[in-house]
Amino acid sequence: MTGREALQSGLITTSTKAMTQHPSSFDRLCALDNLRGVMMWLGVVLHVAVIYMVAPSPLPWHDNQSSELADLLVVLIHSFRMPVFFILAGFFVTMLVQRRGVNGMLKNRLMRLGLPFALLWPVLYAACGVLALLFVHRMVRGAWGLDPSLIPPRDDAPKWNTLHLWFLWMLMWFSVFTAALTPLAQVAPSALRAWLSAAFDRLAGSAWGVALMALPLAVLGASYKDGIVTASGAFIPPLAEWLHNGLFYLFGLALYGQRERLLALYQRRWSAYACAGLLCFVAALTLVSLKRDHGVTIPNFTFWFALAYNACTWLWSFALIGLFLRYVSRPHWVLSYLAQSSYWVYLIHMPATIGFGALLYGSALPAVAKITLNIIATTAVALLSYHLLVRSTPVSNLLNGRRYPFAGLGGPPRAVPR
Repeated sequence: MTGREALQSGLITTSTKAMTQHPSSFDRLCALDNLRGVMMWLGVVLHVAVIYMVAPSPLPWHDNQSSELADLLVVLIHSFRMPVFFILAGFFVTMLVQRRGVNGMLKNRLMRLGLPFALLWPVLYAACGVLALLFVHRMVRGAWGLDPSLIPPRDDAPKWNTLHLWFLWMLMWFSVFTAALTPLAQVAPSALRAWLSAAFDRLAGSAWGVALMALPLAVLGASYKDGIVTASGAFIPPLAEWLHNGLFYLFGLALYGQRERLLALYQRRWSAYACAGLLCFVAALTLVSLKRDHGVTIPNFTFWFALAYNACTWLWSFALIGLFLRYVSRPHWVLSYLAQSSYWVYLIHMPATIGFGALLYGSALPAVAKITLNIIATTAVALLSYHLLVRSTPVSNLLNGRRYPFAGLGGPPRAVPR
């Protein structure tokens, strides 16, 4: 399997020549591609768990059963999933600029992000809308039906929503901004570039750097009710969303230039980062428990919660990068297949989670059983549709830059010849 064949899936493309010349680079990028694929698949778990939360759901559809496990899954996955996405996205944008130039990078991003968004957003918007109406109708009237008046209006909700595709939309614009600003960065004095590079190297590899990078995120989070910056889905997102996600994206842009030392550092210390992140996560949950369950008054609660939560975000992001570099850096047909299918799964999973949630509504099953069934059913539909409708069709060219041989429904997919 060549480097291009292993990595030219979803949002990532690279060159066969570079990968064959540098096997260690191939292993490294394979690990990051596997990480990206797993993060995309966690979207299924996240958007299923939201339906069964005990806390008030941000969505109008909700099951009659709930579980605190769902709340924990949402808070846990949210802490690292999108930050890892944006770090990896920035990393590979810089790689594309280095290998294809600014225009080549922008063309690639518009083809892989902009075109799928333009083609699939209307379809997904309509599908999610109809399924959401069916779900809410079951909740309110106990039967199937379509009645838009049952959806409670929200003053803060945009009229037109990018749905879960907000990541594609924002990343596309980040890529445009990168293309516009790269020429300015290239003409900056070499002394300034060297100083910034050295400063980032120290920042990204130290404990004080984690605290410093968590600080602006905590300030942004403090302006939100729960201390967590959440996606509005607006076509013109609030400034806080641009700044919050942009910081991770900028980190990824800079990480590529320091990849030799920093990726080795994260690989070597991944367990330490994981443990430190767990301590920060527990500290954040402890603050919530003290306030909610014990009535303790905590001055500037949202800021301190957001500081601990975002410190955890940075630490777990580094830990996951290091973990995959250490243990998941070699091609394997299961991981390769999941990575190749992950972009399609990311695009179409939301309607499936809503539809299966509506079918399970009202049953006597406990919430954990419904979560499990919904995840299994959504995964099965997503994988089957990918295998039959995408993998060997022009849709795969659109999403992944290439098609794969159709291997039928039995056994592992056929390996691409060397």
